[in-house]
Amino acid sequence: MQEDIIIQISNRLKEVRTQKNVTLQELADKVGVTKGLISQIENSRTIPSLPVLMNIIRELKLDLNGFFDTIDFEKKPSNVIFKKNSNYQPFEKENAKGFLYQRILSTSIDDHHVDIVMLRLQKNARRAMVKTEAYEYKYLISGTVEYSIGKEKHVLEAGDSIFFDARQLHNPKNIGDGDALMLVVYFFLSK
Repeated sequence: MQEDIIIQISNRLKEVRTQKNVTLQELADKVGVTKGLISQIENSRTIPSLPVLMNIIRELKLDLNGFFDTIDFEKKPSNVIFKKNSNYQPFEKENAKGFLYQRILSTSIDDHHVDIVMLRLQKNARRAMVKTEAYEYKYLISGTVEYSIGKEKHVLEAGDSIFFDARQLHNPKNIGDGDALMLVVYFFLSK
């Protein structure tokens, strides 16, 4: 098993773009893709095709070898990946207020990318509806959440779970009295 390569690439692209003060729209225009696609790539909602990745790296004026030198491709000698809670990585996705993400594990299994995340939804958390190039599994640990998927709405309480094709517009809404905590597993689609 190998951990985090896709996430490392996404994080590195976002880091370089922000360091160079390039907006999502400016980069998208230069690469010839939509602003939404760049955002999805940076936020690990989709895996870029090789030509798109190469164009992003070129437009950010990065040395190809130097870019990939920062990525840890080492195969782990064990069939077990163990991570301490203190090593979980907080990260941000799109313009989402009150959505606190913490990456537990990101790995590839038989050419399929899996991302396991803890999501804390604060009381008045909000964002626009989103799509992800993945299937998503959500397990609600605590709180009460209304999940909109397409035109359907589902109310989840602690212990409930939901699995769906996230290529549809979707969005969770915390409808409880305090924070809601959920385990999220993204099963990315192969390209």
